Amino acid sequence: MKNVKRPLILLIVALLLIGIGSAVAASFNSAGGDVDVSRIYFDTERGELSGLLYKPEGADEEARPTIIATHGYLNSGEMQDAQAIEISKRGYVVLALDMYDHGHSTGTMEKPIPFFSFWPQAMYDAVQYMYEQDYVLKDGEGNGIIAVSGHSMGGFSSTHAVMLDEVDFQESGIRKIQSSLTMGSDYQWLKTLGYTDEQINASYGPRPSGKIAGVYDEFFFNAEAAAAGQPVVKKDYVSTAEGLGFLGGLESAQAGEFYEVDGGQRIIYQPNETHPWNHFSQQSTEYAIDFYDTAFSDYGNLVEIGEDGQTWMWKEWFSFIALIGFFLLFIPVISLLTKLPFFNWVYTERPAALSAPKSDGAKLAGYILLIVGALYPALFFTALYSANETGMTLLRQISMTAIGLSGLILLFSFVKNSAKSVKMGSGLILGLSIVQYIFLRQQERFFATTEWFGGATVNPILFWAINVAIVTLMILVGYHFVSKKAEGARFANYGLRANIKTIISTFVTAILAVIIGYAVLYLVDAIFQVDFRLWTVAVKTFEEQHVWALLRYAPLFFIYYFIIGISVNVNTASSFYDGWKGYGISILHFIGGLILYLIYHYGLLFITGTGGYPAESLSSIIVIGLVPILLVAAVYNRCFFRKTGNVYVGAFLNTILLTMITLANTVLYTIL
Repeated sequence: MKNVKRPLILLIVALLLIGIGSAVAASFNSAGGDVDVSRIYFDTERGELSGLLYKPEGADEEARPTIIATHGYLNSGEMQDAQAIEISKRGYVVLALDMYDHGHSTGTMEKPIPFFSFWPQAMYDAVQYMYEQDYVLKDGEGNGIIAVSGHSMGGFSSTHAVMLDEVDFQESGIRKIQSSLTMGSDYQWLKTLGYTDEQINASYGPRPSGKIAGVYDEFFFNAEAAAAGQPVVKKDYVSTAEGLGFLGGLESAQAGEFYEVDGGQRIIYQPNETHPWNHFSQQSTEYAIDFYDTAFSDYGNLVEIGEDGQTWMWKEWFSFIALIGFFLLFIPVISLLTKLPFFNWVYTERPAALSAPKSDGAKLAGYILLIVGALYPALFFTALYSANETGMTLLRQISMTAIGLSGLILLFSFVKNSAKSVKMGSGLILGLSIVQYIFLRQQERFFATTEWFGGATVNPILFWAINVAIVTLMILVGYHFVSKKAEGARFANYGLRANIKTIISTFVTAILAVIIGYAVLYLVDAIFQVDFRLWTVAVKTFEEQHVWALLRYAPLFFIYYFIIGISVNVNTASSFYDGWKGYGISILHFIGGLILYLIYHYGLLFITGTGGYPAESLSSIIVIGLVPILLVAAVYNRCFFRKTGNVYVGAFLNTILLTMITLANTVLYTIL
């Protein structure tokens, strides 16, 4: 077959990146083979929990101290890689737990308020299971030598597990939990269950207990800032009433020092980190190692105490190499597939490049489209994701203004018998403005977590994405009829021209490419027990519920990827944008404004101690995760438009692949 040499070479490169990256990552993940890593599932009263079990060599013959570590809202057990790797290689058994409705775990309890369903019992249910395993150490009185640890919501679950364990201790005389360490969580959500500071602090009893409280944490550690609705400020948790209460009701205390309370030792660590930084930090990992060295100092005959050095980051970097290989894989796979009959229908005649805009007005219109297209998604992200009242009011006002102006222009065009393009353009903008206004009024409905749309954090992202798509389409229509149509632009120039055979072929090609990509992932998972990731970006294996969710969400996300793809093509239709310039414009369209958002928000936080958007905790973290995903989308969009002459391959691939990646990496409720 002709023209297969280059994609074959690229395919080999991608597979080598995946294979080598995964093999080396697996070596660090398993301490060079000294730790057995496997995924386990176990049933509970509330559903099915899953996690990655790290079992060091010899644990089946001689039980070991055990750590159960879990993640926060949106994430999965793999976010505890640093603890899992560093602690297991020192001889501990570690379970990196997926909480209910996250990762591979499923909750079956009723969820009238889904946010509260997954965390209160998840950790303690895992403790009950692990306590019964022969490889988990118990002391002579039957107490479990188990530490619980969690980040964010996982921290609340861990603290609540200690409280539940202390209640059980009053009846059984046995404590299954020996110690606890939380990251990025205070008592805020525990108090929503009706507990007071005094009740929580009394529950620790003699257990060694610690907290890692980031100075720049976006959520917690400053009750006054949280009460004022502006939590994104610099924190000093050890000096607060809650922090001092945890340390025994002291008048003052120092971060990083152990204090004896109720017969146990307690400590607060305060790294200069943000909330998501905690689980990708050598400093926080060092604190965790230090804490376990103290908490399990009596078990030096079974585990290594005082060992320096960290290797977990090598697992992350080589997983990142595999991640790059995974995303690269789709380019040669699709190139090779489309050499075959039926699949070669994806190609349409590549449109001739338009001449660069000649008039100052046309140039200005192009710059406006580019700037607005890049900035609008960021400027109104907080309104569309967090339902910021001021922002939403402004958006509705803009929408009503657009309805009025386009309606007047349309009416005037008929009175003056203006050109057909004026009538058509103003009519389309009027219709889109009405759609946008109606859509903006549906925000509460879109945000609701339902049986059909169970992704609690995916729903507001979807609302943002569709609104961005509508506004972008309005701008595109105006730009086309004001400037591009006069230059000879047609639908083909934007990658829209295709017959039904082409559309079906591109859809099937995208599906098959994603299946091939995930087949490689599942093979890697089976052989190496690792996936493809770096920090908050991960391509994970998934469960049946994620497939059903994909079928529900993908058609709506397609609207976004399709329209933004067209927008990029409008801005790169001239020969001036061939090569790297076209990719640059594509990337700018997808993530330019979001990067500026992060620079502004976190730059002010680190410089002044107050974030650029001090009320935006979760939404800003969501942007961190969106940027790399949309970067991939931007590259695919441009790459496959250049290869096939149309927007459909990139739009379908981005929709299916990136929607699945999103769903598998966040909370997905199974509503009863």
